[in-house]
Amino acid sequence: MPFKTDYIPLISNSPLTERQIMVWRFGTIGARPKAYVQASLHADEIPGMLVARHLGQLLYQADQQNQIIGEVVVVPVANPIGLGQFLNARLNGRYELGGAGNFNRHWPDLYSGLPDIVGHQLGQDGKKNIDIIRSALNQILNQSQAITEMGSLKLTLARLAYDSDIALDLHCDDEALVHLFLTPAHWPDASDLAAEIGSRANLLCADSGGQSFDESLSTPWLKLAADFPSLPIPAACLAVTIEHRGSADVNDPMAKQDAQAIFRFLQRRGLVKGNLGPLPSVLHQASDLAACDIVRAPIGGIVVYLKELGDVVSTGEPLAEIMNPASALPFAARTPVVSGTDGFVLSRRLEHFVRPNDTIAKIVGKVSLPHRNGLLLEDK
Repeated sequence: MPFKTDYIPLISNSPLTERQIMVWRFGTIGARPKAYVQASLHADEIPGMLVARHLGQLLYQADQQNQIIGEVVVVPVANPIGLGQFLNARLNGRYELGGAGNFNRHWPDLYSGLPDIVGHQLGQDGKKNIDIIRSALNQILNQSQAITEMGSLKLTLARLAYDSDIALDLHCDDEALVHLFLTPAHWPDASDLAAEIGSRANLLCADSGGQSFDESLSTPWLKLAADFPSLPIPAACLAVTIEHRGSADVNDPMAKQDAQAIFRFLQRRGLVKGNLGPLPSVLHQASDLAACDIVRAPIGGIVVYLKELGDVVSTGEPLAEIMNPASALPFAARTPVVSGTDGFVLSRRLEHFVRPNDTIAKIVGKVSLPHRNGLLLEDK
């Protein structure tokens, strides 16, 4: 089937207004394997949309040459709601300004009710179990209804992605190195993606506490496998969040490089024909997300960084200082901000004026930290 563009309307929150999701479809609908890619669910994280545009060009050319073996679904603009949220001339796309919260938190619970639907149907054939579970997930989603624009956004994207073999959610941080979020069940299987994308950190967590998009797709399989340990239930949806560096890293050379890396990954996974050379080396082995220290500002003021991205730090070592710009003395002391673990600087806050408890950096270590439990993500 040739390339196709679909438009799916969202529920309108206000009379005479309507937004829609644009979907690119490559290959044959229903063919296996299936990959799903969406960009900029946090609408102010722009790099993903540029990467998706370049990836779409590569997939379009492959589709025209009948090189798509499976099905690839791309949503190049995953959040038209957030994309329209401007406050004082600045795009605000992380939270829904009407009070519905973070766009990448509290996604539909696809596990609720799933064991009751599939429990009596599952057997010793792993492939049949996958089909049974996907059918049940489809049933759950078809029975779900949304009453708000935000709800219909999440339900629409979930319906597009739930049956994917691979689901890639393209994000970025403030200032950061390329990194991945995924479940332990998919490592080291996903090391080919990490190698192709040049990931500098691969952060593993089965449940970060935030009900993010990627975990809403991957965790139903993991929980079912735990419920029925005697049955073969594969982790059949490799759902990964890719953090494409920082929000200012928006340019064609980087976006083309990242799109080509994802395209090669899809080739290696059998979705697109192509002769590839040896897989690059993995730059960084996986780390538990609980070993990633989220460094927060102890006071408000101006952050002055002492460490660059990728710099190695030790526990207790200063990585930044916070200066009070209202100090009565021009040479007033600065407050040091120290690392809570041995590791390296993965990301930094882009805005240099902070309030108390604002996140200013993430440090990737090797040892899980006692205080890192519950909600492991930096915000709700």
